[in-house]
Amino acid sequence: MSGEKKKFILDLPLKVILTEEGASHFISNKKKLLRFRLADNQEEYGVSLEHFSPNSVQNMILLDYISKIEISMPEFVTKRQEIMDLSKLVVFSILYKQFDRQIYNALIQCDCVRHHNRANPSQIIDEKTRLPDKQLRNNLSMKDNIIQQSRQSILDPVWKGIMSNKDLSPEEKNVYLLMTEKFLNRLSLMNWYIITKFFKQEGFNQIMQIIRQALAEYMDKSKVAEYISVMVMELALNCENTNMRKEAKILYHGIDNGDTLIFDPEIRAKIVQELIKKQELVFLSWKIGGGSAAIGKQGRLQITLYNKVDEFQEVKENIESKMSANTSKKSLIDFYRQMPDGEEGTDLGLYYLSYLDDACKKVSVKFESLVNQFSSSDLTVINLIFYF
Repeated sequence: MSGEKKKFILDLPLKVILTEEGASHFISNKKKLLRFRLADNQEEYGVSLEHFSPNSVQNMILLDYISKIEISMPEFVTKRQEIMDLSKLVVFSILYKQFDRQIYNALIQCDCVRHHNRANPSQIIDEKTRLPDKQLRNNLSMKDNIIQQSRQSILDPVWKGIMSNKDLSPEEKNVYLLMTEKFLNRLSLMNWYIITKFFKQEGFNQIMQIIRQALAEYMDKSKVAEYISVMVMELALNCENTNMRKEAKILYHGIDNGDTLIFDPEIRAKIVQELIKKQELVFLSWKIGGGSAAIGKQGRLQITLYNKVDEFQEVKENIESKMSANTSKKSLIDFYRQMPDGEEGTDLGLYYLSYLDDACKKVSVKFESLVNQFSSSDLTVINLIFYF
């Protein structure tokens, strides 16, 4: 098990597509937006990142500034750890947001909040309440001591439970302790406003119990982040090696076993250069939620992988015109099972997929996969869709 980020700086060529809120923020701060043509041939506005802190990307996701992140490269293996870290970062960001929403929706149903609303009809706290961040910060700035006391009151029993759990290794215990703090640290100002407002009042035990139960639930859900990152990397490497085998056959006529070539470091470097020249890249994207106003889709994550080919525009037109004769759809497990014998990684892919599917079911994360294959070209589009 690991946290959502490993390095202080990640080196990856990202296209970061912004939401309306994100675009407005960048424009108001006089930051020029770039116009991107994405792998699905759509044009979107956003910013480009190459050397960035994971925390900066996470903060943008938490503020609902990012709708999609896309990366395209001829090969992923040299950036394996960075891509896995990015994938975990995205998953944890969504979990933090969902945790915060769940807490707020539960707190406004608490007896103490309901009693407050009845007694103070002009200061109702419900799903429609919107207080300016500046007002909330000013309010909370005078309650540092209460914030610390309430945090400790919430966490003490949770930490004792973690430390006494004999099924956890010392490393896992440390991860869980850190994780509980991270979830609380990312609670919204509005949630902390409610927590501090009712601290030690009648009914505060109910608030603490709600948060503790949610922490236990989301610590379990966080386990899927590792499985997702491994599955994404496995799929990316399969796509990468498929492209390399094809190019190896072109560059080295008469060689039957392309694997002997693509795993030779010098030859592999030459193949990579050819793929760059031809712009035969593997595309990987994370589509985050459905925007702040998309009811029921805030906890949705769609991860898509596919190869760009010379006939890409033709393929796009075929998709748009719904020429079903050119499209076959299947689940990811069918895709793996129907791969030709000898394709490297098939068994490994099924192994990872099985673990991912089981992990999601255990923590009530809905997971589905869909593979589109277009007979007019070699394009394969793989979608992994999660509802947290």
